[in-house]
Amino acid sequence: MAGAVPASKLSQARTVKKQIDQLDARVEIAAERYNAAADKHGKLLSQTRAAAKRLAKLKKRTTVVQRHLSVRANSMYRQGPMGFVDVLLGAQSFEEFATTWDVLAELNTSDAESVAELKKLHSETKAVHAELSDKEKAAVKQLAIMGANKRSVLSQLADRKRKLAGLESEIAALQAAEARAAAQRASSFVRSGVRDYPPPTNKARSEIVPYARHFLGVPYQWGGTSPSGFDCSGFTSYVYRHAAGVTIPRTSSAQSRYGQPVSRSDLQPGDLVFFGSPVHHVGIYVGGGMMIHAPHTGAVVSYGSIGRGDYAGARRP
Repeated sequence: MAGAVPASKLSQARTVKKQIDQLDARVEIAAERYNAAADKHGKLLSQTRAAAKRLAKLKKRTTVVQRHLSVRANSMYRQGPMGFVDVLLGAQSFEEFATTWDVLAELNTSDAESVAELKKLHSETKAVHAELSDKEKAAVKQLAIMGANKRSVLSQLADRKRKLAGLESEIAALQAAEARAAAQRASSFVRSGVRDYPPPTNKARSEIVPYARHFLGVPYQWGGTSPSGFDCSGFTSYVYRHAAGVTIPRTSSAQSRYGQPVSRSDLQPGDLVFFGSPVHHVGIYVGGGMMIHAPHTGAVVSYGSIGRGDYAGARRP
């Protein structure tokens, strides 16, 4: 038959496609780790901004207390413009002076409290600077490691695909056949109207699946969290936030620990279903053994079966 694909080449294509699927899983794991690091880094940056405001307030309060003590010291000792506060805050004598009882004895209770507050302000400022500096350095280092991991796996995937020269059409045909089968199962499920599951009890949850369907065909994108492109957990978190008003964690691994665990027999539309060990993929259950998900690089948001061999559980946020 003209145009028929030789069995040997088709067999080779199936073998290579399996290898690509395995690489896609590795890429997805790397993406999840990268997303987790990026999420942590974002939180640290937020903490840094909050700390900067706090430090500004500490600095302002320090200036007020310093001025108060300078006025009090000059009034007590009448030493003119040199400012007794220089003795209090001198780099070499601050701690020594703050613990000198005979001088503190000449200060009233309010002044003594100001000295104690000033010392505390200096200590807090130093501690906050050190803590945030360490956290930010750790986050930047982690992002660099995850970025290197991501680039490494993408390089492997690109290299593998380059070696597939001559098999692209056969593999595309296999992928298209899988996509058609999934779409047919989804279409049959929708047309049948048969419910082998209880409907969602929460009104907001009932909007999740219809809203998720709006994004069928959106391309998969590494780190994607918007309708211009989603990765798997970016898709689920976006849908939950906009359809149900629920904020869930950014990564599939974190999502797999969030909410109420659900057995496979008790799945409801809108539940999150997870795959892989460690968990590196997530989709939104629609019923009938089907889900909507952002599969992998080169694919689009589509229907898929939860009957794959690496099913890892489900959660109901």
